[in-house]
Amino acid sequence: MRSESSDCGGGGVPPQVAARSHSVAPADGLRVAAEGKTDAGVPARALPPLIYGALDLGTNNCRLLIAKPSRRGFLVIDAFSRIIRLGEGALSSGKLSDAAMSRTIEALKVCADKMGRRAVTRSRLIATEACRIAANSQDFIDRARAETGLSIEIVSQETEAKLAVSGCASLIDRTCDFTLVFDIGGGSSELIWLDLAQLGRPWRRTLHDRVDVQSCIAAWTSLPIGVVSLAERHGGREVTPESYEAMVADVMGAIKDFERTHRFGDRIANKNAHFLGTSGTVTTISGIHLKLPMYDRSRVDGCWLNERDVRTVSNELIAMTYAERVAQPCIGRERADLVLAGCAILEALLRIWPCQRLRVADRGLREGILATLMAEDGHDRRAHRQAERPRKAAQYRR
Repeated sequence: MRSESSDCGGGGVPPQVAARSHSVAPADGLRVAAEGKTDAGVPARALPPLIYGALDLGTNNCRLLIAKPSRRGFLVIDAFSRIIRLGEGALSSGKLSDAAMSRTIEALKVCADKMGRRAVTRSRLIATEACRIAANSQDFIDRARAETGLSIEIVSQETEAKLAVSGCASLIDRTCDFTLVFDIGGGSSELIWLDLAQLGRPWRRTLHDRVDVQSCIAAWTSLPIGVVSLAERHGGREVTPESYEAMVADVMGAIKDFERTHRFGDRIANKNAHFLGTSGTVTTISGIHLKLPMYDRSRVDGCWLNERDVRTVSNELIAMTYAERVAQPCIGRERADLVLAGCAILEALLRIWPCQRLRVADRGLREGILATLMAEDGHDRRAHRQAERPRKAAQYRR
């Protein structure tokens, strides 16, 4: 798989080296790295070409991206995604099940093999809500390291929220005053309100800018509700209008205190605002709205939906049987029992914060990880310098 991304988006290297984890650097550290300087202010030596890896191990999915820097951002050279349902039953039992861990280990072995074959030299591998809440998550992390060589870190909710923002930042409409970035996951949902006036400078959509947009975060929260946990609580196969409304009410109740504290409903009332969704829920809704015969990222990523589009698709799905949802080409059997839980979460957001426009992002945590690592290594600045040379010689004007 090769694709050029303006998102933030063979072997010889031991998996332990290929998979070492890197923390998100402070903003000041990122600025120094992006300027290509060392802590002492001495210009850094040019780095050899690096291959980067980013893994997002969620409650429902295991996703990997492998990429190398390019002038437009980064070039994806390999990818992997598999539904593993790591968090299945964890909400009620408080533990990751043996079956879920085994499924996930098998997916991680594929990731380790891809990273080795692509000679990944720098990576960050993260786990989110399922591992945050499970009592035996450290046992799973240790087992994954022993069986696959991958060192996975369990990140905080705040880190997850910031990476989600950086991952889809290039899709933000900078003519707006506020943007709600939301990531509907399997076990939790991250909600991040951005006050775009805080950016305070021109928006160039560079890797560094996509990381720096975190400075626009006005408030964020992580709801302990995702598509897996909500479907387990209310049922995902047989969904009636009544059970759907019960799911919506659950989510609205979880958001209530956050809205009471920050009052974004009032703040956006006379402002230009839009939603930016990065999750399987919004990409599925988009695919169905576009009547795609099969899922097509190039059609979905970056497209705009309005409030009526979203609710039309949700109502169509409520009216379907489980078998009919399975037959939908943008849903399939593995997600047919979860899609309406995602629709209910999105419906709750629309009721709390009425917003006419939603932009769809088929990108997220992995792209945020790649943007952060590459900005730390100064690729953004080097690409800018290389691009400026021919432009100056040709007296090219933007």
